[in-house]
Amino acid sequence: MGYSYTEKRYNVMGLTSLSEFASIRGGVNGKCQDVYFVRAVGAGESFVRDVADMERELTRRMAAGQVVYDRAGDFPRSIPMEEIQAYTACYDAWNGSGRKVLSTKVLGEASGLGELLGTACQKTMDLYRQSHAGISNSMERNFGSKLLYWADTLAGEHLRQWTPGQSMKFAAQGIIKEQEYLFCYFLTLLGIDVLLLQNERDIDAKLNGLHLSAALILGEKRAVPLEAYEKEKYLPSGGGQEERPIRVTIPPRAGKRSSSAAGQTEIARPAPSGQRRPAPQQSVTGSSAASAGRSAGAVRELTFEELALKASSVVMIALHDAGGEVVGTGSGIMIGPGGYILTNHHVARGGRFYSVRIENDDKVYKTDEIIKYNQVLDLAVIRINRQLQPLPVYQGGRQLVRGQKVVAIGSPLGLFNSVSDGIIAGFRKIRDVDMIQFTAPISSGSSGGAVLNMYGEVIGVSTAGFDDGQNINLAVGYEFINTFTRGFR
Repeated sequence: MGYSYTEKRYNVMGLTSLSEFASIRGGVNGKCQDVYFVRAVGAGESFVRDVADMERELTRRMAAGQVVYDRAGDFPRSIPMEEIQAYTACYDAWNGSGRKVLSTKVLGEASGLGELLGTACQKTMDLYRQSHAGISNSMERNFGSKLLYWADTLAGEHLRQWTPGQSMKFAAQGIIKEQEYLFCYFLTLLGIDVLLLQNERDIDAKLNGLHLSAALILGEKRAVPLEAYEKEKYLPSGGGQEERPIRVTIPPRAGKRSSSAAGQTEIARPAPSGQRRPAPQQSVTGSSAASAGRSAGAVRELTFEELALKASSVVMIALHDAGGEVVGTGSGIMIGPGGYILTNHHVARGGRFYSVRIENDDKVYKTDEIIKYNQVLDLAVIRINRQLQPLPVYQGGRQLVRGQKVVAIGSPLGLFNSVSDGIIAGFRKIRDVDMIQFTAPISSGSSGGAVLNMYGEVIGVSTAGFDDGQNINLAVGYEFINTFTRGFR
C-alpha cells in the first residue's frame, strides 16, 4: 500500500541558525506537511564549528533512531554508462503509465513509495519544463533519468528508511546549478528537510525567482572547505554516554534573545533527587504537589473524568490560506465570553483566516480577527462571533511545584480535543520567558491548547516540545497569560 501524498507547506518557522535546522521537525496537519528548504548563505567565523555541532547533534539523534541525515558530497555529473539503461527504463515506465507510480533501481514498487515518488517527479519535471521553452522529450527524459539516479546515489538511505512521520534531513554544499537545485526541491516533496550550505556563492536570480527555498544569512560569502560528512566521526567511542544538555527548539520570535546560540537554548538536566531547582515564585514550605495547584476559589480537586469535560472550552483552529485551503491546525482556549480565544502566535500567524470548531456544536465559525498578539510570549487572541464559556486562569494562590499533576487538552494531529495527563517536570526560562515543563503527551496541532491543574484552572498554554525525548513539553505560564488577556475576561 502506497503512502498518500500530502501537500507541503514550506518554512513555516523562520530559522535563524544551523542548530535550529537540526532540531526543528515539521508536523503533519490533515493533508498538509511542514517541510524546510533553507539556503544558509555566507559564513561567519564559527561556520565550520557550527556545521560540526549540527552534524554531531544529528548523528547522535540518528543513532537513537530519531532522524535520518546525510550531507552529500559532489553531485555525479553524469550517469555511468552501465546505469543509463536501467534509470532510463525506470523513467520510461513511469512516463508510459500515466506518470502515476514510479520506481527506481534501488526502490522497486514493493517499497510502497511509488505514488509519492511519482507525484514528486511530476512536480519537479513541471518546473523544469516551465523554465525551458521548447524543451524536447529527449532533454526531459535525460533530466528525469538523472533525477532518479541521484535519488538512489545521494538519498538512497533516506528512501530505504522511509516511514510516514520519520524525520529526515539532507544537506549539500555549493548548489548553484539548476538541475541540482531542482533535485533538492524533489527531496522536499518527499518530506525531507533540505539545507544548502551556500557559503561562497548563492543561487542566481532565476532560481531564486522560483521561490522554493528561504535564505538564512550567516555572514559574508567566502570559500570555506568542509570535510566530508562521516557519521562514525561523531559517534561516541567507548561504552559510556556523554552527558549533554537537552536541546529544545521553540518557534522563532522577534524580541530579546538569549546569549546562547541563536534559536537554541541549552537546558540543564533535572537536578538529582532531593535537589530542587528554584521555581519562578517564592517557595511554599510544607506544601504538597496536590495542594500547590489550589487557588483561593477552588473547592476540591476534580477527577480526570470531570477535567475531561473542560474540553468543551478548548477549540480546534484550522488555518486557511488565501485560496481557502486548510494549511494546518492548532488549538485554542476560550478566554472571554465575548468570543475571545487564546492561542499561540505561531499558530495564528500561519493563516489568512481561521475556522474554529467547538465541541458539541456542529457549526464551524470562520474569522480573520486577530485581536492581539505577542511574538516573544508566543501568544495571540482571535475572536469569533459566538458567546463562549471561558476557562478560569490560575491566579497564583499557591506556588506550582514539580511533581504536581496536570491535564493537557488539545487537538494533536487534528484529533479534536484529546485529553492526556502528566505532571509538572520543571520550570524553565526560555529566551527570558518563564515556562512550565510538563509530561502530558502532546503532538503537532496541540499548540495553543490548555494545561490545567487538578482544579480545572489554566496554568499554561502548550507552545513547544523537546525534539529529543518523549512527553517533555513546554507551556507559557499563567503569569503571562493573566497579563496578556487582561481586559478580555
